[in-house]
Amino acid sequence: MQIIATLTLNPAIDAAYQVDKMHPTHKMRSHEERYDPGGGGINVARVVAELGGMVRAYYAAGGPTGAALGGLLDVEGLPKHLIPINGATRLSATVRESETGAEYRIVPRGPNLSESEWQDCLAEVEAMQCDILVASGSLPNGAPEDFYRRAAAIAAKRGIKFMLDSSGRGLKHALGDANILLIKPSRGELCTLVGKSLDSEPEIVAAARDLVASGAVQNVAVTLAHDGAILVTSVGTYRLPALPVEVRSSVGAGDSFLGAMVFSLSHDKPVTEAFRFGLAAGTAAVMSPGTQLCSNDAVHRLFAQVGEPALIPEKS
Repeated sequence: MQIIATLTLNPAIDAAYQVDKMHPTHKMRSHEERYDPGGGGINVARVVAELGGMVRAYYAAGGPTGAALGGLLDVEGLPKHLIPINGATRLSATVRESETGAEYRIVPRGPNLSESEWQDCLAEVEAMQCDILVASGSLPNGAPEDFYRRAAAIAAKRGIKFMLDSSGRGLKHALGDANILLIKPSRGELCTLVGKSLDSEPEIVAAARDLVASGAVQNVAVTLAHDGAILVTSVGTYRLPALPVEVRSSVGAGDSFLGAMVFSLSHDKPVTEAFRFGLAAGTAAVMSPGTQLCSNDAVHRLFAQVGEPALIPEKS
């Protein structure tokens, strides 16, 4: 089993509430609420730990909310490494309206990082002891656009496999030099990355294949919500349909997908098997309410229902 580290530059405390009906102005009493440690890399680490992997979460946090985040990680028993910053860690909120099933999500931008603070984050990449590093989440204000590319280069120099799940400028300026083993964009994130709308499966496949063929990244897993997922590698393109389940919350589904893929790859499983395991975990997450992620039992139960991915042929 390989050792996994995750890096989260912009973590959050994820609050989830359920109300009968949303109303402007009036107080809405929630009848269910929970608070979880969040942010892409932290969620990935939580999933890896739930599945039994060896993982440590590196994260930049500060202020009273940063202290509270550390407390939530301690409650979960997740091995952690704090990178202190001056700004206060953000608090994200998800509200589910019972009457309609609609979900409302409020995601703050988070604190600004100073140059010394993001340099501290890169210094941790220079020092951390791991076989796989997963950088996940949004790029905070103040961090350079090519931060993740710099981190990938450091990891490559140290023989660490680097995977990335980000969006916008953080993803766009990370790619190149084939230092990234895997990226996991959603359909919308892939559209933003390539700068155009991708309205059909062939267009999505072509865009992901172009990224791999260009040497920007070695593998691309595109999550498509209720349409399943697509995996593009240097040797083939694969598709998995979504499993038919009741969706209770979309929070953390992508992080669960990636966490399960990373866990599987850390056990030297073929990338297509890791892809199947990822789909099972993403499905398990959407079946969970609020900010809950996937459970080990649900992932393995659903994995048994995931068939072999279909190979999408190359154009003749």
